[in-house]
This record gives sequence, structure tokens and C-alpha cells, in this order.
Amino acid sequence: MSTKLTIEVVRNAIQTLEQQDSFPSIDKIHAITGGSKDIIARLRKEVKDTTGRFANIQRNTFETKVNVQINLDGTGTSNFSTGISFLEHMLEQVAKHGILDLKINAKGDLHIDGHHTVEDIGITLGQAFQQALSNKKGISRYGHAYVPLDESLSRVVLDFSGRPGLEFHVDFPQAKIGEFETELFHEFFQGFVNHALVTLHIDNLRGQNSHHIAESIFKAFGRAICMAITVEPRMLNSIPSTKGSL
Repeated sequence: MSTKLTIEVVRNAIQTLEQQDSFPSIDKIHAITGGSKDIIARLRKEVKDTTGRFANIQRNTFETKVNVQINLDGTGTSNFSTGISFLEHMLEQVAKHGILDLKINAKGDLHIDGHHTVEDIGITLGQAFQQALSNKKGISRYGHAYVPLDESLSRVVLDFSGRPGLEFHVDFPQAKIGEFETELFHEFFQGFVNHALVTLHIDNLRGQNSHHIAESIFKAFGRAICMAITVEPRMLNSIPSTKGSL
């Protein structure tokens, strides 16, 4: 198939596939256009730079296989297949309240426990944010939110600083929520922080029900992300740092 590749051709291919992928892979665009993968990679980057903030990350280890697709300028849609229902319920909050589109597929060694899968989902999600934000030009950079859920109140503050750091001050009254071990929330956020390169402070200020505590944290996380990744029109071509880089 001989197709003259242009940005328009690649953009059309992306639009055709966007119902399947937040930002289609080079292989999928190649299947439609039949063009050189090297040229597709270059044009795909140009389309990405001019049409939105997307990422499609695949992470494979001997323990897990995780794919994360994200559109930071989405509408809050989500789709998950991870084998960990409560984590999916929490990630749905991030997508909805972060007003971003998020799709995660994961297969892990759940016959052992959920540790590797939860951690690797956090890692891959962090990598997706790092890629989608690129050089971070124009973003607000900082985000914070207080979110109540009945008796629970949580605060999340973050900075897309380029420096990973996690302060996690949460005491869950119960060791498990359903089948989910609450100690794994720390592993999720640590993986995210290390690979998104963010400074993240999470505090549960009060709460008695572990489900309420977790949900208020993830809703606040989504709201804080939404604030931090919002583009400031007055700073479109400026990186939000006096150093000139993040």
C-alpha cells in the first residue's frame, strides 16, 4: 500500500482509532496507512504536539503486564480490566474528578497477592502522566483539594516538580476493604510518584470508615491533578519554573 504520509493522513488515522485508544500506537496507525513506521513515529509526535496531551504506555515484567492509555484533555471517561475491583473503583474517581480519559488493562500474579499489580499500575500511570505532560509548558503545575465523604475528610496537594516525593499520612481503621489490602494504597502512590516525578502530600484529616477514607483520597487526588494540569493561557509557551525546566 503506497500512501503519501502527511500530518493529515496520520491525524485521520488517529481519529478513526480514537474510540479504541486514547492515542493509538504506531502499529495501529501503520495498519491503516501502510506507511513507514519511522515516518509515522515522527508525524504521530507532531500530531500529538498539536492536538492534545496523550500517552499509551505498555509495561511488561515477569510479574505483570500493564497498559495505560490517558488523555489529559478528556471528559472523565474510564475503562478498566485489572482483576482488582476496588482499585478500579478508586481509579474511576481519578478519571471523573480529574476530567481526564483513562483506560487501564492489567494482568498480574494475583494468585500470589495484589502487591505487584497495584504497584505496577501506579508505576505505569506515573509514566503515562510524565509522557503526556511532556515539557510541562503552560500548565499550572500545582494542585490541591479537600474532599469530604460523610465523616471522612482528606487533603491532597501535589506539584509536578520533576522531583519525586511522597508524604502519605493515612491510618486506615481496617486492614482490608473487601479483598483489597489497604496498605497497598501507599505502594500505588509511591509507584506513581517515582515515575510521574511529582511531589505528593496525602493527608486524611479525619475518618472512621476505610472505604470513605480511600474514596475521599482518590477524589481529592483527581481534583488536585485537574488543577495542576490545567493550562494557563497567559503561560502557554512558558515552563512554570524560574529554572526554565522541570
